[in-house]
Amino acid sequence: MENVMRIDTIGQYNALNNNETLHPLVNIVDLSKADKRPNRRSNYGFYAVFLKEIKCGDLHYGCNYYDYEEGTLVFVGPGQVIGVENNGELYQPKGQALVFHPDLLKGTSLGRHITDYNFFSYEVHEALHLSESERKIIYDCYEKIRYELHRGIDKHSKTLIVSNIELLLNYCVRFYDRQFITRENVNKGILQKFEELLNEYFGSDKPRELGLPSVSFCADQLNLSANYFGDLIKKETGKSAQEYIQLKTMDVAKEKIFDTSKSVSEIAYELGFKYPQHFTRSFKQHVGYTPNEYRMLN
Repeated sequence: MENVMRIDTIGQYNALNNNETLHPLVNIVDLSKADKRPNRRSNYGFYAVFLKEIKCGDLHYGCNYYDYEEGTLVFVGPGQVIGVENNGELYQPKGQALVFHPDLLKGTSLGRHITDYNFFSYEVHEALHLSESERKIIYDCYEKIRYELHRGIDKHSKTLIVSNIELLLNYCVRFYDRQFITRENVNKGILQKFEELLNEYFGSDKPRELGLPSVSFCADQLNLSANYFGDLIKKETGKSAQEYIQLKTMDVAKEKIFDTSKSVSEIAYELGFKYPQHFTRSFKQHVGYTPNEYRMLN
């Protein structure tokens, strides 16, 4: 496997793409100025929002399915690796990238809440696909940031730049909500697969071997990032993925409790609980009765 290219600063990224550094911590990079280059995998030390201006199928970052042929946003957080292995071919980068270093956000409202934007840890195939009107809004945010960069740094620059980044990210939250709705059929399929996965899990020896199913385990089995999976389940069911798993565990527990040949402790271990008392506590919390009380009622 080839080495991952580390790019730690905005200046390094600007130089790589033949763009001028107007501010050490932020830029709107015109990727079309970059020289042709081979595919490679990169690790960024900053946040990046790529606005691709080519058909989604041509994206070198790849995607599984798409709603719109152009105007795809890909989000990358610090430390995330993105890209594909070198296949020997050269390609011409296109589109624009908003790049900003975590240090830009220090002492700001956005800095305190940047981790709330889960899409920075989505997988690349979970990209945001924009409509024409949505793309115009993103362009407008980019242009406002670009204006501030070319105007020159003064005491207002940081506030205005960070405010426009926050505005852009808040629009992206709205657009992702729209995407979850417009992909309802895809999402329903994932929800069905999630349910089938839990049925298969509890019908096997995995609970004894691995414990209770985790959100990250389920997301991985469905080829989704944990954050995207969690957000999707929340939009579809109104419950977090963790709550959904807990409720499913209790449903399976209710069925098992009808088998009076097994003790509550046996059932607890079969479900993946490390300690029977944890099972009893969780069951009482969700059902309103202890397992033994529920068994007596039924």
